[in-house]
Amino acid sequence: ESLHEIQKQVNDLWQNLLYPITGGNDTDGMIYATCEMKPSSKIDVDKPQVTGQVLFRQSYSYGRLEALFYLDGFPLDNNQSSRAIHIHELGDLSNGCDSTGGHYNPFRVNHPRHPGDFGNFLPKEGKIRKYKTNLSATVFGPYSIMGRSVVIHEQEDDMGKGNNKASLENGNAGKRLACCVIGISNKNLWEEKLPEVMDKKKR
Repeated sequence: ESLHEIQKQVNDLWQNLLYPITGGNDTDGMIYATCEMKPSSKIDVDKPQVTGQVLFRQSYSYGRLEALFYLDGFPLDNNQSSRAIHIHELGDLSNGCDSTGGHYNPFRVNHPRHPGDFGNFLPKEGKIRKYKTNLSATVFGPYSIMGRSVVIHEQEDDMGKGNNKASLENGNAGKRLACCVIGISNKNLWEEKLPEVMDKKKR
């Protein structure tokens, strides 16, 4: 038993050290990650075909996570509802976005208190351009979101107020339109996309 306990501690330490490698000198201690959004192979062709990126950065090792949402392919009319975006447990796209599992919920709490419950995003002119800071998800340590997925849903998140079981699990956000797997990247994409997103925010 003590051997198993030691093995677990070694594994935990290894996990902590492995995700991710510390930022190099050229990134000023920042870790960058990207998620290349693709439409789910399981949705009907008349549904929005969402593409783009969700980008992350975080200062090693105690900074708060920041995210850029740079997404295209939504209907052009501005009367549509907001779309829910969440981090899901698995980076498995073998069955479209349906194989990404449920919400990433390492602390076994109800929605919307999962670390990757990003909330609702209202597309404008077919696009989502959003910058979010101070997020509770992390790219470091045993609760890292690296290798997990970001999923865009067809409907709005009810933020846990739907008075049913699904509301406390996933916000009744409906079908999965598009998804991507989070991986370590360099800072180029972030620096390229940030000015446009910030410019949209000002307008």
